[in-house]
Amino acid sequence: MSVIAAIDVGTNSFHLVVASIDADGHFEVLTREREPVRLGSGGEDMKRLELDAMDRGVSTLDRMRRIADHAGATSVTAVATSAVREADNRGEFVARALSEAGVDIEVVSGVEEARLIHLGVLAAVPLLDKRHLIIDIGGGSTEFIVGDGAEPLLLRSLKLGSIRLTDRFFPEGRTRERSVHECRNYIRSFLGHLPAEVAELGFETAVGSSGTIIALARMCAIRRGDRDSRTGRLSFTRKELRSLTTDLTDAATPARRLAIEGLEERRADIIVGGALLLAETFKLLGIKRMEVSDYALREGILFEQMRRAAAPELDPFHRLEDLRRSGVMYVAKSYHEDLGHAEHITDLALELFDGLCGLHGLDEEDRELFEAASLLHNVGIFISHSAHHRHSYYIIRNSEHLTGFTEREIEIIAQVARYHRKSAPKPKHADFASLSRIDQDKVRWMAAMLRVAIGLDRSNRQVVTRVRAAGATADASLSHDDELRLIARVSPDVDTSVELFTAQIRSELLESVTGRTVVIESEVAATGKPTHPTNGMHSAEHARVVSEPVAGRRQRGPSAPRLGTGAGGIGR
Repeated sequence: MSVIAAIDVGTNSFHLVVASIDADGHFEVLTREREPVRLGSGGEDMKRLELDAMDRGVSTLDRMRRIADHAGATSVTAVATSAVREADNRGEFVARALSEAGVDIEVVSGVEEARLIHLGVLAAVPLLDKRHLIIDIGGGSTEFIVGDGAEPLLLRSLKLGSIRLTDRFFPEGRTRERSVHECRNYIRSFLGHLPAEVAELGFETAVGSSGTIIALARMCAIRRGDRDSRTGRLSFTRKELRSLTTDLTDAATPARRLAIEGLEERRADIIVGGALLLAETFKLLGIKRMEVSDYALREGILFEQMRRAAAPELDPFHRLEDLRRSGVMYVAKSYHEDLGHAEHITDLALELFDGLCGLHGLDEEDRELFEAASLLHNVGIFISHSAHHRHSYYIIRNSEHLTGFTEREIEIIAQVARYHRKSAPKPKHADFASLSRIDQDKVRWMAAMLRVAIGLDRSNRQVVTRVRAAGATADASLSHDDELRLIARVSPDVDTSVELFTAQIRSELLESVTGRTVVIESEVAATGKPTHPTNGMHSAEHARVVSEPVAGRRQRGPSAPRLGTGAGGIGR
């Protein structure tokens, strides 16, 4: 049995859940904690975390980590949402959380937040046999999910939340008839095309999650005389919500609002914005009744950790497809002129990664990020060939389809794509400088290996079929302290001088990160269908080595396993 913990670093509140997991993949919640922190503020973009808010946040994280430690948690996964991902100074808060509270925060995109919420709700509400709509109203954003069984069909995150609407329309929680009218119009305008998207997909059941919706549901239950209702059985109708919302908006101040039974004092100032948002959503999406889930993002984080660690047969949601891989392939197919070329380069790049593991020290998670970056490095050509490496960075960084990755992971993928050509990573580049030292090293290494792999398919003929590092082992550095030899397997009777020359030219960054002279040699494969290391058929008996000089030096070159055959890659 193991114990794990998850922390939802929200805009309004932080939530901790600690659970024990047995060998069969079943879990039991050991403890929960909630702390109203009010980390984020602002009526529009939450551009900055204030110092006192960061102080409160770090102190809360430290307390929650201590609770998790006391419960025996072997890991604590913290995920930050709207307030942190929008803040220009989020790096300062993330660094303080790690150094002062011992909590390593993962900042997730809005789409990834929606996916994790979906996981959490699926664990609490029986939805696997029906088309469903899930709405989660937070302080800074609201997530909308349409799912069919375990598969999410639509994942949306909008910058609408109870705190954001309060700061914009109801300062200090005070309402006026005009501000209520303006808020309703704003919500309708902001929802835009979402009602049409939801209507096209359709849904049988609507489910709400998180604090605002739970608070509204409890008040509705009390108003109809159901005072003992537990969260898991809560539900309410459009008519009940409309009546409650009218009473909340008519109470002009938080103090007057507290006369409405069931409303907690800590939520009295922001409840109007949340109620108006949900009421307008009910109307526009055609919701007649909503069930309530007491599981949300924090439980989704737990289940994601369980999924990653569990054997497939113990994965509670093994029917879910690998969204990380499908998202990468969706973006690749959407923008790539020649996906086969990108896949071949990815194969070569992964063989370099595997062959040089004794030098770079990167792990399987890094390998997955490298595979994604290799597949997506050229997507910027869709916009323009000129400076397409920068366009690739923009597309990757702003894609809503890369679900399953954290903001940090997407940034690494995007920067590896950004540096696949032209200038090497430099501290003066603002985006690169924003990375931690560890992540900067990862980007340098990945970009260095990708550049060589790209060079080895310069003519897009796939005549370099494999690549290996001479003397490489899985757990040790290479021999020859001053030299790194790469052996490229090439097709027989084919001129590969362009590929080998280009790889040689593009190996400067690899020389920089390894501190060695890179020497690329070629070996000609025997006739017949090429094989790959994962098939266990890579042997010197099937090749003869032919070394040729390139610009006064010996040639360099690569090759690799076809996508989907290697171990540890995306979706494997």
